[in-house]
Amino acid sequence: MDALGDLVARSRRSEESALLAPGENRTYDYHRFCTTAWKTGNFWRRRGVHDEATVAVADDPEPEVVFSFFGAALLGARTRFGLPDPAAEDLDARIAVAPADEIGDYEVPPGTQRVGYGGPPDDPAVAHFERDVWSENPSFPETPIDPGTVALVAGEAEFSHADLLSAAREVADDWGLEPGDEVAVRAPLADPGTVVAGIVAPLLAGAAILLPDEDSVGDFGVVAGSGDSDGGVPESETVEASAVI
Repeated sequence: MDALGDLVARSRRSEESALLAPGENRTYDYHRFCTTAWKTGNFWRRRGVHDEATVAVADDPEPEVVFSFFGAALLGARTRFGLPDPAAEDLDARIAVAPADEIGDYEVPPGTQRVGYGGPPDDPAVAHFERDVWSENPSFPETPIDPGTVALVAGEAEFSHADLLSAAREVADDWGLEPGDEVAVRAPLADPGTVVAGIVAPLLAGAAILLPDEDSVGDFGVVAGSGDSDGGVPESETVEASAVI
């Protein structure tokens, strides 16, 4: 695999679980996951996202956040997880994505569009992720992306498609990830290591991303601190996000 879009290629569609959000009783198999990623890419394209543009996404463990990342990657655009304070004026992005009850607080600069998820936004000027993505074309044209294209930015650091896939292969190999395994995301997505180990690695191996609720236990976990030493992490095998990439 050369680019993140290869993780959602047509040939990868199956009935195996790809994304689990038990707190909301939502499960995406690889067929539905790929289709939703394509729809998001089509939606972002209509909203003016293009190669090297930035999509700023709330650091929020929700399926829409994951699909926002892949929609951007399919277009050769960059994702930045974590939005600044709503009053800040430094939101440099083509699209800002956040929960519907928060996105209206953001005063975005000209050229930046707001998209809310988790229910219809109160402001008609804010796009509704679930409604608008659902209505998009459920296919995506083959769009080759150079592996060196930047896919993720965090602070001043930039990570290409190749960077993320290479680091994800190491995680998947270290854990021996395989279909049926679940990787719990328990660290902020603003840490690139969380994206690598919690999102890219399981998909690379045909396993599942787990966005856990309080009762969830994955086979593996991505944590912000020192594993389960504080007793707060139920997974027996963990990796610290900051040590991944």
